[in-house]
Amino acid sequence: MEAALWTEKYRPTTLDGIKNQLEIVNRLKNFVKNRTMPHCLFAGPPGTGKTTAALCLANDLFKERTMDLYLELNASDARGIDVIRTTVKDFARIAAITEAPFKILTLDEADNMTADAQQALRRTMERYTNTCRFILCCNYSGKIIEPIQSRCAIFRFRPLKIEDISEYLTFIGKKENFELSKEGIDAIIELSEGDMRGAINITQSSASLTNKINEKTVYQVAGRAKPGDVKNLLNLAINGEFTKARDRLRDMLVIEGLSGTDILKQIHSEIFKLEIEEGKKIALADATGETEFRLVQGGGGEIQLSALLAKISLIAR
Repeated sequence: MEAALWTEKYRPTTLDGIKNQLEIVNRLKNFVKNRTMPHCLFAGPPGTGKTTAALCLANDLFKERTMDLYLELNASDARGIDVIRTTVKDFARIAAITEAPFKILTLDEADNMTADAQQALRRTMERYTNTCRFILCCNYSGKIIEPIQSRCAIFRFRPLKIEDISEYLTFIGKKENFELSKEGIDAIIELSEGDMRGAINITQSSASLTNKINEKTVYQVAGRAKPGDVKNLLNLAINGEFTKARDRLRDMLVIEGLSGTDILKQIHSEIFKLEIEEGKKIALADATGETEFRLVQGGGGEIQLSALLAKISLIAR
């Protein structure tokens, strides 16, 4: 097995390879056909193909000249106001010395840009439209200032469908010569929550341990508890066996080394699957939210989760 990241190795290079975003792909293909496009804002959850769509659009537009006419800056790069005034402005102002009508500059994770940088960017986008078009990728479009949003065509990406993720993981399995059981695929889909990049990373990590990937392997490499274990934990608390529930919680935190935040997220998910009264589900969801806030503020994981189990026991009565 190669050491390369599969997220890059199996990344689509043309718009035809993008999954589950048919409406968006068709709009982008029209840009390629007409060889013109507005500034664009790609918004949506992580791992749904925003950055890949920008690269595929550039590949289809520029062909072999993509490396010269396409620039991508990520949030990991310095992107304060000085970079907007230098790197971005220098790239945008110089016209392409080819038949290409413009260049493309992608700002990935644009919602992490400072307010000052966004204010500087709005003028750059307007001034150099003839030579450069901007694509801003973000998870939360609300963090992009209104003047920039008004200058862009907005594309909203949806989480990938279960069948699309399953099909692509099976395709990778055939290419890399490993077996992926149905239970293993279901576990990966459960953990990735529509994030294709996350699903592929979990698959690669699992394949580094064994050529026969099953549910147990997936949860082991992901550092997450099995849904059945969390369900048993909740049932113990609901049935009034608080001490047993707390002992099981300690095993998950200490022996299995699971994250308190991850356990809490799984508890929240399992609450809505419980066969209890609607009013009790509401109370349990409220208690889970309060615990999550305390954990974010720096509260001790074991103490806060033990308190949550105690609340669950009281509410269940």
